[in-house]
Amino acid sequence: MADTGSRTGPSRFERRLGDTELSYFLPSRESGVNDMYLHLGCRAPAHLVQNYRVGLVWAILRLRHPLLASQVKMHDHADVKFVYTLPQSVEDALNNAGLALEYRAQSKDGMLLSPDCDFLICATHFLGDGMALHQFANDFFGLLGGPQSNDALLRLFEGELQTRISTANEATALPLSLEERFPPEDHRRFHRAASYVDFQKSQEKFIGGHSFPRESGHPRHTIVPTISIDAERTKKILATCKTHGVSISSALFSICNVAWAKTRKEKWELPMMMYSALNLRPYLQSNKSLNESYWYIAIGYFNVVLPSFLPQRGGLSSTFWHRARVAKKQSTEVVKNPMIIPRSRYMARERGLRARQWAKEDDDKALGVWKAPEPSQESSKPPGPQRPPSTALLGLSLLGNLDGFYKHATFPDIRLHTLTTGSRQRSGGCSSLLWVSLGYDENGFEKETVEVFWGNVLSSMDELLTT
Repeated sequence: MADTGSRTGPSRFERRLGDTELSYFLPSRESGVNDMYLHLGCRAPAHLVQNYRVGLVWAILRLRHPLLASQVKMHDHADVKFVYTLPQSVEDALNNAGLALEYRAQSKDGMLLSPDCDFLICATHFLGDGMALHQFANDFFGLLGGPQSNDALLRLFEGELQTRISTANEATALPLSLEERFPPEDHRRFHRAASYVDFQKSQEKFIGGHSFPRESGHPRHTIVPTISIDAERTKKILATCKTHGVSISSALFSICNVAWAKTRKEKWELPMMMYSALNLRPYLQSNKSLNESYWYIAIGYFNVVLPSFLPQRGGLSSTFWHRARVAKKQSTEVVKNPMIIPRSRYMARERGLRARQWAKEDDDKALGVWKAPEPSQESSKPPGPQRPPSTALLGLSLLGNLDGFYKHATFPDIRLHTLTTGSRQRSGGCSSLLWVSLGYDENGFEKETVEVFWGNVLSSMDELLTT
């Protein structure tokens, strides 16, 4: 292998995790809660998926996206850092990449006896989000199935490594955290006070009184029942949504709402709340002089609140489409709100603070040194009005049209035919994802209720999305 030439500057870089990264890292330490995965099944010529070529492409992308090659060093719950060591030779880089790559030859219904193969891309959620995961998959297949020979890819790798070695510095070695990418905060006293009041008032609107009955005492086991909707039916569903003035995302909120109302009749006086990730990348500052990797987490959250009952009179269809439009209105109000950056900043701080508190409590309990907090003076005051519950039934992962991510023309000899994506659920965790899937911990919930709900989701789609 060619040497990379002169070596200048440091090779080890660090930065602290931001609040959002920390809120995902701390809960993941014990058993990988929220770890992301993307399974892609494809058919490809053997020479494009040889181990050496796969490893070389993987090494190139790890170089371009250094968080994928970083370690995490934790000093305490408030001081956690990414540590990245820039490889100093092609050989070192390939060896390091190989340690994070696994090849398997196993039979799944005879699949690997044919030109079919499967790629499973896994990453911790504090490194990035679904947008990064799918963009990465496209870039991976673009290099793997592109026109360049193995020798050409190696020369590309050597050139990129040399450039990074010669230009490495603290400012550009690692991508910034979400919080560092926000536009500058207005520190004027009135603006800060108004922003905080707005954030608190916005949170008070999120009322939800429904959740799946839970079970405990069993080890977590995440399953992801998935249905594939064929192209003709998908086209019809999207056309029906367009006719009613909503996207498939808004319609899925309404589908889950109707399915739950059919599943459980209790607590109809309380609304049903669902949440979904909010892509914050369009609101962040870009700086070409900084690390341009898209591998960083850049999500907030928004909630959709809908009635939990169905009307006793009138057709279900009109109610369904009305609630889909309500979901659209609530979602649009979030992304177009002029306070979205201050709200997202406060939410990140709150999530980071909660994560640190809960992590310390968990660690103290594990060490046998935890003590219950002393009753506060607040608890001795006469009780005021009781706040309504703010429980979310489930979360929807709505990445939209994945054809926007995958540029199939850049890897014409690789034919993708299967896609499954999701994240590892916390014990008793549930999230809903055309492919439609329901990822949940089957040992954390009452089995019958989840199965009835999922059946209602599928039957409601048949009934309401194609008429």
